[in-house]
Amino acid sequence: MTKGSLLRTASGSLKYIFLGLAAFISVFPFFWMVIGATNTTADIVIGKVTFGRALMTNIEAFFAQVDVALIMWNSIKIAAVGTALTLAITSLAGYGFEVFRSKFRDRVYAVVLLTLMVPFAAIMIPLFMMTAKAGLIDSHIAIILPFIAWAFSIFYFRQATKAFPSELRDAAKVDGLKEWQIFLYIYFPVMRSTYAAAFIIVFMLYWNNYLWPLIVLQSNETKTITLVVSSLASAYYPDYGTVMIGTILATLPTLIIFFAMQRQFVQGMLGSVK
Repeated sequence: MTKGSLLRTASGSLKYIFLGLAAFISVFPFFWMVIGATNTTADIVIGKVTFGRALMTNIEAFFAQVDVALIMWNSIKIAAVGTALTLAITSLAGYGFEVFRSKFRDRVYAVVLLTLMVPFAAIMIPLFMMTAKAGLIDSHIAIILPFIAWAFSIFYFRQATKAFPSELRDAAKVDGLKEWQIFLYIYFPVMRSTYAAAFIIVFMLYWNNYLWPLIVLQSNETKTITLVVSSLASAYYPDYGTVMIGTILATLPTLIIFFAMQRQFVQGMLGSVK
């Protein structure tokens, strides 16, 4: 073998070794989660990495402590309604910022992007006071409203709209379509992959939201799966096997949605940066 072929072989081997290590690091937490769900707390604490026989015991303990149907319904309702409203509003905003030109468009858009630099902890107290004055404490509406006009989603849709063919919009206007018809019947079907990618991102935002629901939701009847799992893990003597069961339930919906829409997600992410 020549020196060049040896270098290429070594380079390829190092690449696959690096990718293998990265894949192992990424997958191991999920593997540990599944392993932990089958073991007792004592086995988990000592770091046992083989399957145990406590799976049914952990499942029964979790279902005995938690109203699973209620908390899953709460999480799904918040994520589904919040995602639908956020996609509707932010896609309209992103489309408008790119298509309609005005004197103050870029200034307003800059202000929108600046909100991404403000940490949530800085607005948490005034946001809570506004929510309390509106009488929305301990309601799911209070979880959804602050994120309906998420600045990142607006930015994402505006970037994606740059790839939308302007000829289609011009042809539609010549045919007599109004702006809302162009958006609904032309823009929306053409940008399906963009919406699919945004759906996954926004759904995970609502589903994994923890800090704001922890502050606003005060009764057990309104809590979400993330809050319940956190409360189980923060007990004085936590049952880690039960916690792992809850973690699996909290992880499954996002995994299912991602794997079901991963092709559209990749297409949407690539299309948004053209």
